[in-house]
Amino acid sequence: MTTLPRTYDVLNILLKFHAFPEEVDGKYCLVECLVPVGAGAPPNHHAGETEGFFILEGQVAFNIAGEDRLAGPGDFVAIPDGAMHAFQAIGDGPARLLILNAPGQMHKAFFTGIGTALPDTQTTLPEPSKPDLAAVLKVAQQVGMTIPAPQ
Repeated sequence: MTTLPRTYDVLNILLKFHAFPEEVDGKYCLVECLVPVGAGAPPNHHAGETEGFFILEGQVAFNIAGEDRLAGPGDFVAIPDGAMHAFQAIGDGPARLLILNAPGQMHKAFFTGIGTALPDTQTTLPEPSKPDLAAVLKVAQQVGMTIPAPQ
């Protein structure tokens, strides 16, 4: 089994691993995220790694292949393999969601590569900080994820 921490600050999101791929026969990675309003994931795509989002609380605005979609509690949003997508928490408070990545190795490497380990007991949002964009882009490239550089 893995010896990595399970809780991270990833782009100002509190991210907790519920399952690392090696714990589930390399089938998927499951994380729970607490996303502050205005935070989320920049446009990105990753061929060969399927992704789905289940919204537990709050509101999340998605853009998937140029189409906007609003999701709330109980909604499931599937990302087609390789589709450019982004999301952002909106509304009056943080969003809480589950993200499933299959087979998950790419996302495990990305999240742990750009994240800052936090105590596994942490349940509150981390202090906001400006992400190191160059480091994020470098790790994305290393794991096979594409994040277009901002214009």
